[in-house]
Amino acid sequence: MGYCKQCVISDSRPGIKFDDKGVCHPCRFAEAHKNVDWDKRKNALRAIAEWGRKRRSHGYDCIVTVSGGKDSTRQALYARDELGLKPLLVSCTYPPEQQIEIGAKNIANLISLGFDAIIVGPGSEKWRVLMRNAFYRFGNWAKATEMALYAIPPRVAISYQIPLILLGENNVIISGDLGDSFGGEAHNVKNNNTLAGGDPSVLLGNGIELKDILWHKFPSDEEVARANIRMIYMGFYIEDFNPYVNAAIALNKGLTIRDVQLEDIGALNIHEDLDEDFVHVNQLLKYLKLGFARATDDASIAIRAGRLKREEAVELVNKYDGRCAKRYIVKFCDYIGIDEDEFWRVAESFRNKDIWEKDANNEWILKDRLN
Repeated sequence: MGYCKQCVISDSRPGIKFDDKGVCHPCRFAEAHKNVDWDKRKNALRAIAEWGRKRRSHGYDCIVTVSGGKDSTRQALYARDELGLKPLLVSCTYPPEQQIEIGAKNIANLISLGFDAIIVGPGSEKWRVLMRNAFYRFGNWAKATEMALYAIPPRVAISYQIPLILLGENNVIISGDLGDSFGGEAHNVKNNNTLAGGDPSVLLGNGIELKDILWHKFPSDEEVARANIRMIYMGFYIEDFNPYVNAAIALNKGLTIRDVQLEDIGALNIHEDLDEDFVHVNQLLKYLKLGFARATDDASIAIRAGRLKREEAVELVNKYDGRCAKRYIVKFCDYIGIDEDEFWRVAESFRNKDIWEKDANNEWILKDRLN
């Protein structure tokens, strides 16, 4: 396993590309950031906004996808206050067993800021079964939930004839995900690593059929084209769209963040993933499969932003990556109906033996440790 010479991303990440100097493409995009004609991009975004406004057939110019976190709060405010759009906020809510109080509070905060919102909540039992199926089949319970998170906005756009959908950051540029464009258009978002085409058929079974899960199925290309829907990444067009500026703006507008130890969540930032706690379990699973997790992502972004030196990031990643407090694992197990022994049996079955090995104390270690 090799690592980027500038940040701490490894070549085990699906979709990542290193150049002949051993530098990943997100780092190269970050280097090019200062040379971008941001006035040109801002004008392009304003033209897209005008495109949406002219095609409005009802009360809304666009949909802004929201979780209530820092990025979606910034997106909603920018769409309304900078672009002059009338947005409908669309959120996929988690079942009560998964959503945490902070998540509900932050959605309520957005509504209190004067936005209209639609909150879609797929049935809890369907959600539970699909999550369990994804855990057993892929070692990635979020494969099920992300299908709903991404499919719901275009479903709502088609139903309400809203022409424009505004997403946040492009993960191809930020973290090297598979499948989508290298620009501002998000029409291929369903082809990213987790969605893998947006077809939830791979998750069916245990009493769930395709006809039962409309909200998990991404609309077909034909449906999207027929409705003349455009999806873009706002972050591509906004010079200071980053975790730090977004967090500062959102905090000023009432965002609530976590009060938690970094070792409990395996992350370097407490203003990420605010709506639920199972995400920490998924990062642990990703660590077993790919050898990196949330701390790697946080550290790499901080390096590119000039907030961490690489040697500092290495120390933090080796300390925190893949950490997950037991209480989150217990909560997840209770929800999908298994015990901890079964959780670890399944989790360990997905451990990638190509990158992990046992040491002299019979403990798992990465064969190629970050340094």
